[in-house]
Amino acid sequence: MFGDLMGMMGKLKETQQKVEDTKKRLNTVLIDEKSNDGKLKITLTANREIKSIEVDESLLEDKEQLEDYLILTLNKAIEKATAINEAELAAVAKDGMPNIPGMDMFK
Repeated sequence: MFGDLMGMMGKLKETQQKVEDTKKRLNTVLIDEKSNDGKLKITLTANREIKSIEVDESLLEDKEQLEDYLILTLNKAIEKATAINEAELAAVAKDGMPNIPGMDMFK
């Protein structure tokens, strides 16, 4: 019994390290999102950290329009980054789940 417990603990520790490694790797995965007309471009990591924002000169003339563009484009970019982030971390977590009797339904 304790051998199984030690094996599970080792597997959990290994999974925890894989999750941390995945989070670091996701800092290098870049998502580019543009407004529909291409006047605003946002780049962020899969960990949802903004790396750059490029604004067309024409948007600088209308504060309200720029704010709308930022909200819409940032939300789309964050949605994409979140989907990638969650999928990657879920895959690592699922792969690292110890084989606990009765817990098969969660895999």
